[in-house]
Formats: sequence, C-alpha cells, structure tokens
Amino acid sequence: MVPGSATVRLRDVAEAAGVSHGTASNVFNRPGIVREEVRERVLAAAGKLGYSGPSPKGRLLRAGRANAIGIAAAEPLDYFFADPWARTLMGAVAEACDARGAGLALVSMAPGRDLAWNVDSALVDGFLLSCGGREHLVDMTRRRGLPYVALSLDTHDPDVPAIHIDDFGGARAAARHLAALGHRRFAILSLGAGDDPNRATPEEVRAMPSLNVRERARGYWAALAEVGIAEAQVPFILCRSDRRMVRAAMDILMAGSSPQPTAILAMSDVIAIEAMDWLIEWGLRVPDDVSVVGFDGTPDAAAAVPGLTTVAQPYRLIAERAVAAILDDNLPAEREILPLLLVVRDSTGPCREVACLVAPRGAIVEVAPLA
Repeated sequence: MVPGSATVRLRDVAEAAGVSHGTASNVFNRPGIVREEVRERVLAAAGKLGYSGPSPKGRLLRAGRANAIGIAAAEPLDYFFADPWARTLMGAVAEACDARGAGLALVSMAPGRDLAWNVDSALVDGFLLSCGGREHLVDMTRRRGLPYVALSLDTHDPDVPAIHIDDFGGARAAARHLAALGHRRFAILSLGAGDDPNRATPEEVRAMPSLNVRERARGYWAALAEVGIAEAQVPFILCRSDRRMVRAAMDILMAGSSPQPTAILAMSDVIAIEAMDWLIEWGLRVPDDVSVVGFDGTPDAAAAVPGLTTVAQPYRLIAERAVAAILDDNLPAEREILPLLLVVRDSTGPCREVACLVAPRGAIVEVAPLA
C-alpha cells in the first residue's frame, strides 16, 4: 500500500500495526478499551500510511443514526440569521438539540439554487421544515425518505406532520385588546407582497397562498366584527418584513386613509417596529396617537422603544416538541396547535376618544383556544 493513497483502508492500518481489524477499529471508535501501547502502534501506522480515520458518513450509515436534526427553509442560508423570527426559532431548536446532545444542520432549499449542502446530502435523522409551501419542502424531503415535521408551512393537509401555532386565536386576541382600549379605526399591515406594497381586498386575502396570513386576517376580522367593524372598513396593506417595504406601506396607509387609523395590527414584530419608527419620525406619538401590536414575540419586541405589545410564540415549546418528534420517533399524528400569549407593553394605550378598563401594560394574557 502506497502511503497517503486515497485507497488506504482500516484493514491496511491493522495489517501494518500487526493487530486485528477489530482492534484497529476500537482505536478510532472506542480508544478507552485499547491498551496504550497498542493505540500508539496503530496510530503510528495510520500516520505513516496517511490514514485519517473512518469516514464519518460511513460510520453514521452503519450506526443507522446521525443524532442530528436538519432545519430547512426555502430560503438562502442567511435567512436563518437575518430574520428575527427564524433566528429566535433556530436558537430555541439549537438549545433543545444541545440539551439532548444532538447536532443541528442548517439546510437551504431555496428554489433554483444548486447547493452542495441541501436536503439530499445532509447527515441528519430528520428535518424541521420552516417557511414555504408543501410542494417544494415536503416533496423534496419525502424523496429523501427521512421523517420530517412542518413548523410553519402553508398547508392544512392531514398527511403532513405539523406543529403549528394558533394564528387565528393570537390575531383575535391582539385585535380584542385594541378594541377593549376603545379603538375603532384599525389598519392591518400584512405579510406578503411583490416588489412593492399594495392594498388587498378581503376576497384577495382569502385567496392568498399563505396559511399564516389567512388565519391571522381571519382572527383580526373576527374580533373586529364583535364590535361592529366590517372587514371592508379596515385597510389591509400587504408588505414584506423589511424597512423599505414597511415605510412604503405606511406612506400608502397614512396618506390614503381618512380618517387615519388609531390602531395598527402588524403580522410580524419587524413590520410593527418599522411602523412605529415611521410614526415617530412623522411626529406621531405611540401609543397616544396610534397604538401598534406586533406578532411573533421576538427579543426585538421587548427591546423596542416603546416596548412592543405582541402576540408571543412559544419558541421553546415548539422546539422541544419538534426535536422530540424526530429523535424519539414521535411524529404528530395530526396537526398540533400550540397556544400563544399576548404580551402587553407600552406600544398600546387607550384611544384618546374613549375611556375604558383594560389589561395593564406589562400583563401577559393567555390566548383563548382555537375556535
């Protein structure tokens, strides 16, 4: 055998060291059970031949388990770090994996990208699928033949194991909170848009592909209907969670609504915080002139000035349940819906036109079960 040859195998090392194949294997996999002088002889032979150790992939395949989870999104890899919701969820999943001694792989499944590290090559026991539609994420994962759990996919399909949040109940709680504060002029800043923000009718919203958007809109409308506000009375602006889009959406909203809203329901914390910044820059006071409620409960909401009232997702519970589903072979039999909390902070206050009794700032209000 030529030293350094790519074809050097463990049996070659064993032969050169004068030990059995099993003993050589133990040196690399269970060194504690091999005598020190034997370990040194085997490692010296391996170094002389240029053998660096067994293939990690081959070892995992033989063991049948990788003890690792892939978290996949139909987005570029930087999405996991740039988006506050994704970053917070990923951190919770990482903590849950770390508590169990398991690894975590980030997998991009962005359409049109030929990536070496994707669902076909990741050494994992299963996948957590986040963001995007069924066709791309679920179908690709099924072809790999590994278990998966959908965390935020636009599907109600009963054959897709899923851990979801109560989007409807959370949105309804947010709108009820503002209605209890006496607000009657509302606007909704929704997720989802093309290159520019635009208004959407209730019919267009119901036809949108995003399950999260449809359910949150339904929750807002249900609460507003309780105080006699029709869907068509509430401006509905589609935008993405980035600074330029939110500011353009606020330009459309505040210039085109008469009278202007006193309460804004935002479908993400990023949108809500950017909306607050716009309002303050234009000389409006939050919450004295306009109250704002976000959605997600990211750390950015607590750090905002003023502190953002938001519908908080149970990230730790989502992560622990999802990780257990893969590592313990305990996939949900059907869609599991986890409850949310409304966290009241300084971005919401009584409408100046109406005096009312409401939950105090700093309160955490449990969201009623999905109805």
